[in-house]
Amino acid sequence: MLRSPLLVVLCAAAAGLPTCACKPIVADGSPLTLPFMRRLNISGIPSLLQHDQARARALVAASNSRPTRGKRALPQVFSASITDQVVDYIANVGIGVPPTFYNLIVDTGSANIWVGAGKAYDRTSSSQPTGQSVSVQYGSGDFSGEEFIDTVTIGSMVVPNVSIGSASISQGFEGVDGVLGLGPRDLNVGTLSPDPSSSGVPTLLDQAFREGIIPEDILGVFFAPTTSADNDPNGELTFGGIDSNKTTEPVSFVPITTTSPSSEFIGFEQSITYGSIASTASVILSATAGITDTGTTLLLIATDALMRYKAVTGAVLDNTTGLLKLTLAGFNNLKILFFNIGGTTYEFTPNAQIWPRSLNTVIGGDPNSVYLIVSDIGTGSGEGLDFINGMVFLQRFYSVFDVTNNRVGFATTQFTDAVSN
Repeated sequence: MLRSPLLVVLCAAAAGLPTCACKPIVADGSPLTLPFMRRLNISGIPSLLQHDQARARALVAASNSRPTRGKRALPQVFSASITDQVVDYIANVGIGVPPTFYNLIVDTGSANIWVGAGKAYDRTSSSQPTGQSVSVQYGSGDFSGEEFIDTVTIGSMVVPNVSIGSASISQGFEGVDGVLGLGPRDLNVGTLSPDPSSSGVPTLLDQAFREGIIPEDILGVFFAPTTSADNDPNGELTFGGIDSNKTTEPVSFVPITTTSPSSEFIGFEQSITYGSIASTASVILSATAGITDTGTTLLLIATDALMRYKAVTGAVLDNTTGLLKLTLAGFNNLKILFFNIGGTTYEFTPNAQIWPRSLNTVIGGDPNSVYLIVSDIGTGSGEGLDFINGMVFLQRFYSVFDVTNNRVGFATTQFTDAVSN
């Protein structure tokens, strides 16, 4: 039985807002909610696909350089395309006592919290320098600086003794103050120098559980589809439990995959078929390992799988956006994608497979065209990270990362079958 998990609610917003102006809402007998904002940021973006492929390369590169338990690798430098985030979700997070608030990107593909891309780190009475340097490479940029131990405030959740990076150098994060990394602890192994721990430092979620602030070491993620850049509430993070009000069926769990490098992230095994779950169905992606990631916008699959998807849908590559494109007739004939995860089938509807048409011009597209959000991860099958179920997937299915039991779960929501796009 879950005990009063803390809920963090998100609200959508256009790019350029300096802070999240929404205020926490408290209701008697209900969890506290803290608004977030969604940011559409197209400045300097060559394409959604290039951004997401750069992130995928950076995730794999970081995994390859990360030290194994008990052995620290030498520092390495990796090249990746540096672009701003295209679509991201921003949390207003307090750091210090009294807290200074920062707008941080919510990211389950990393596990470091850092500030200084915009507003500089403000040392307070609770700030404790560790003497360590910290650095992280992302597909959208990088940062390096100094590590502190400090207190983090999110709504009514106040967590002491959390690792914080104070950036002296950062790039690719214009318009925000830093990153709120909520991924597995393994993802921050090797980010400190000299690193005293081969097992990484406790994440915010781990520390909140260790301090007895949340009842379980669990993170629930909920997003709803959005079709405008207005400030519409559209999502929620749950610290310490599952918000069953956001699901239409029980969460089905599977173990975190043992296949590397997906095993270091929120990784699992899945297969994808087109149009049917029968044995005669068109197999798009055979059972393989991949991840779910809030920092990726699209649904990325291995190159050979995308070629099969392109063939069965009749889509063509649009050189302007980098996405696959359908005629209206092709969209009308588009069939369901079936995701098999641990024996449970999740139906990804034709509407879920397209970019919101009201936002076509935001990505440089034609307002009357139909663009698919299933895209190329940039490598073939068998690489150990053959798909990334990004935000477009998370807008249709509730997801849960259960740290204690080393598993990930999914459930349908009221938006699974939405026709909002």
